Amino acid sequence: MTDAPGILDPSTRQRLLASSVSTLTTCLFRAGLTRCCPVGIGPLSPAQPRMVGPAYTLRFVPMREDAGGMASYGGRRNVHQQAFEECPPGHVLVLDTRGEIRGCSCGDLLIGRLKARGCAGIVTDGGFRDNRDIASLGFPAYQRCPVPPPSFGYLQAVEAGVPIGCGDVAVYPGDVVVGDADGVVFIPAHLVDEIARQAYEQTCYEAFASEEVARGRSIIGLYPPTETSQADFQAWRERNDERP
Repeated sequence: MTDAPGILDPSTRQRLLASSVSTLTTCLFRAGLTRCCPVGIGPLSPAQPRMVGPAYTLRFVPMREDAGGMASYGGRRNVHQQAFEECPPGHVLVLDTRGEIRGCSCGDLLIGRLKARGCAGIVTDGGFRDNRDIASLGFPAYQRCPVPPPSFGYLQAVEAGVPIGCGDVAVYPGDVVVGDADGVVFIPAHLVDEIARQAYEQTCYEAFASEEVARGRSIIGLYPPTETSQADFQAWRERNDERP
């Protein structure tokens, strides 16, 4: 991160874009963080772009008729709609619905608004409606499953920009969210530069190892790396390196 909160260093961003969620979770595990990847949350569309950005959080509670419902929508005080207007450009909107899948987290119009405002993506531990229309946006969107019914009877948004749980993973405002075809990982902001560096180094080594395996080299002595394989990797890297 840079000194400005919520702003990713350009080199860190490029390293994260080049590294898979699988590799990032391995680096976080080595750092002692074992619960950074929510289970069961995946991309809405296999064709959507990768996602990287700081988290802007939104917390829901069960809907109660005297405090929400359909009549609360359309006004400036509706927390649900306001979050889509206030999520900063370049950020990922992360929703804590407590895993609610009887009513949707949102639909294509709200997600289209995020895209138009320059946001980086959206993650819910519930589900979206209008999935075909969302897929056509080409915008990174991650969910547990499609949920056609409206949110009104089940979900009430109560506050934004606070610590939440998404898929049983703690997410703090400003944590960095990375998403790819496998799923999503949340990286604590104070660790992101170092985790990105380690992940990029591992990604480069695995590209080298993949080429070696394709040529017939045994995985034993290649992965995990040994002194010999590291020396071979350094020679390979001098020929191929393009570091962000």
